[in-house]
Amino acid sequence: MTRATDDFEPDHAVSPTAHVLAELQMYGYRPFADEPDPRPLPEKERIAGAVVDIFDAIAATFTETRLEPDLEELLWSAVNIFHRMVGQVERELDRNEVAQKRGQQEQDGSEIRSVELERLIAQGLTLLERRNAYEIFRDTAQEQFERLTLSAWRPKVGSLISRRTMTASMIDSRDFLNARRRAESELLIPPGPKVIVTGGLDFDDHTLIWDRLDKVRAKHPDMVLLHGGSPKGAEFIASRWADHREIVQIAFKPDWTKHRKAAPFRRNDAMLDAMPVGVIVFPGTGIQENLADKARKRGIPVLRFGGGA
Repeated sequence: MTRATDDFEPDHAVSPTAHVLAELQMYGYRPFADEPDPRPLPEKERIAGAVVDIFDAIAATFTETRLEPDLEELLWSAVNIFHRMVGQVERELDRNEVAQKRGQQEQDGSEIRSVELERLIAQGLTLLERRNAYEIFRDTAQEQFERLTLSAWRPKVGSLISRRTMTASMIDSRDFLNARRRAESELLIPPGPKVIVTGGLDFDDHTLIWDRLDKVRAKHPDMVLLHGGSPKGAEFIASRWADHREIVQIAFKPDWTKHRKAAPFRRNDAMLDAMPVGVIVFPGTGIQENLADKARKRGIPVLRFGGGA
């Protein structure tokens, strides 16, 4: 009597199915690059709780130690990590937009081209949701930075923008691109009357600056504050006022690399090109005088405060 043998299938310690299940259990689901990721994004409340825990843990560890002088810089960097991730996903969105435009032009009625465009649209929507999630991380971290340092967080380069989450079941590619472009424009060109504030680096009368800006806000509740983005002095105080009053602000920083010594004066021209309803001038230097003179020549009202004015 001969024993039945299988010459084609060796003995296994575990079955292939068990191996796959073990890999999934250990490493989780990992979709391929061209597959949609079905996993959910973290909920807003969970993000907020995690960020608060992170910042509290860092602050508690550094406080009352020799590392405490480094705490503010470290917390700034923690916020910047999320800010940079927003920018990274935003660049992926730009590449996705280019690919969608190319896909629109290459449509020939074939199923292959149609499916590829649908994949790009789905990828674009996923990127939007990822960007919005990272913005929640960044905005929550920004709030914690201000809570712990009593200073406003500002990126060293670029804008600080928050967007609302976009949801939809099906979107046409052209509608997707046009909606994104409109949303970006509305965020970067805020509505409302523009008011310029200028002043020297050495002028620090907080009470006067806040009082005058509150009066202007009473007249223009939807005002947008324009300033030179100075790291201290009158314009910095005005920026902090806008933070606390939740006023949209636009910082026009001089481009020293491009304009060299003329940078502050070119910056003045750029602010006035925004068509402000008025210019508030606090004591400063010839840069402030240049802005005031140019505003008057354009027929823009100029209000002076401080320094016996």
